[in-house]
Amino acid sequence: MTASKSSRARNARAQAGAARSGSAGGSRGGTAARTGTAVKTGAVTKTGPATKTGPAVRNAAQGTASRKGTARAEGQLKAQAVRPPAAPGGSLLAKVRTQLASVMSPGESAVPMWLRLTTFLAALAGLGVSIYLTIAHFTEATLAGCSETAGLVDCTKVTTSAQSYVFGIPVAVLGLAFYLFMVAIMSPWAWRATRREIHLARIAALIAGMGFVLYLLYAELFIIGSICLYCTSVHALTFILFVLTMVAAATWGLGRARSSA
Repeated sequence: MTASKSSRARNARAQAGAARSGSAGGSRGGTAARTGTAVKTGAVTKTGPATKTGPAVRNAAQGTASRKGTARAEGQLKAQAVRPPAAPGGSLLAKVRTQLASVMSPGESAVPMWLRLTTFLAALAGLGVSIYLTIAHFTEATLAGCSETAGLVDCTKVTTSAQSYVFGIPVAVLGLAFYLFMVAIMSPWAWRATRREIHLARIAALIAGMGFVLYLLYAELFIIGSICLYCTSVHALTFILFVLTMVAAATWGLGRARSSA
């Protein structure tokens, strides 16, 4: 019995020791298992590279923006399709306005080039004749090609008459001053001016010139009784300039007034 008790005691101690060892081993294994799980979980949760989804997010944002832009473009196309077409009269009026704006733009003139050149050349011709008459007046030279008979044409009689002076100034000098101004005001650059004052000055000068021409014609025909061919050519050139200028003013206006802005 004693041996049996001793054996039972040894068995009990052995079982207790085995139990303790198993508990210790189990606890160690559980801790290791838990630790391994934690380690594994930490490895999995360390998803920094995986969560760096910047390109994916940008691609998604770009896709969203492109879809929004497409939707906006479709909306604009629908609005244009719903919008009623412009009336034919409106488009024609817009074209006319555009053409007028281009014609009357700064540095341009509505007056055609042929009229500008014609008036400029006529003014140059008048200036040339006026210079010749002024030289002949002060040198008392005989005008070339002009007869000195008792007939209707007698240049010397006209240029030496009392009516060849106005307020003590020779008519030839007045004609020279007039045509110096005409050459300047009839130049293509003056025609392109947008200030109304320049065009009004041109018209005012020609009205005064035509009034003087009518006086000289009356003096030649009814007071002197003779005419001068050179004087008559100047009168004719003045009349041509007057008519062309009035036609230009009536047809194309007096240029464009300066903007108040």
